[in-house]
Amino acid sequence: MQIVADIPALRAAIGGWRRAGQRIAFVPTMGNLHDGHLSLVEQARRRGDRVVASIFVNPMQFNCADDYGRYPRTFEEDAAQLESMQVDLLFAPAAEAVYPNGMELATRVEVPGVSETLEGEHRPGHFTGVATVVTKLFNLVQPDLAVFGEKDYQQLLLIERMTADLDLPVEIVGAPTAREANGLAMSSRNNYLSAEERQRGGAIYRELCRLIDHLLDGERNFLLLERDAAAALNREGFVSEYIAVRRLADLQTPHVDDAAEDLLVLAAAQLGRARLIDNLQVRRRLADLAAGRAAVHTQAC
Repeated sequence: MQIVADIPALRAAIGGWRRAGQRIAFVPTMGNLHDGHLSLVEQARRRGDRVVASIFVNPMQFNCADDYGRYPRTFEEDAAQLESMQVDLLFAPAAEAVYPNGMELATRVEVPGVSETLEGEHRPGHFTGVATVVTKLFNLVQPDLAVFGEKDYQQLLLIERMTADLDLPVEIVGAPTAREANGLAMSSRNNYLSAEERQRGGAIYRELCRLIDHLLDGERNFLLLERDAAAALNREGFVSEYIAVRRLADLQTPHVDDAAEDLLVLAAAQLGRARLIDNLQVRRRLADLAAGRAAVHTQAC
């Protein structure tokens, strides 16, 4: 696996593959990798001739300097994992390479609408940082496809919208959320949890399952369902920021006559030192029930 930190070396390697007509798959990360990240690499490997991963803790998407400063950096371990997954190239630039004029003078990319609700409301400026850095990485790597996890569904939707609006020739692939045995969505921030908190963290998935089951039973008082789920999380020791029922296509508040299969539920809550987010699509819940996979999380669902 090649490891490059500067843009000329990246372009030299990518250029040779492109001239050979090889399909390039890209997995951007902020490092501190876990099995969820590796599942994205697996998707990329199946879909591309060459796989490029990036590790860049993007300062522009953190609305809290302390959060940026304490974000785990585990480069050596991350590189070893990526090499074991047969990644062809790891791009690990310094902030100065990505923002040569500093962040304050950097051109920014904004995606109206989808960036202003939920995470956008609770983390001002976050999605501007995401859209900007992903646009820059797409321009640098020039991938044919890029893989993102559905755990960050709002981010996935934003990147799909941005890619379409800017006519970027990149196929965006969404990969299902990887979960721990108790249903907790895998996340680098899970490292902030104690062993007891990590076990308790599965309550988020349990409440999303219950909320969806109510939707499938025909309940349409969305506000009441959201309040009840948030209260249940708070009783488990969380401090919930939001639990929301939204339309899958655009994250807008649904109408009472919207089909349940076109909805998803999203949550954000603080547990100890970790801010956890998760979501679950009604369609995916139905597929899991049909396949019997919900039995894996018997206590969770």
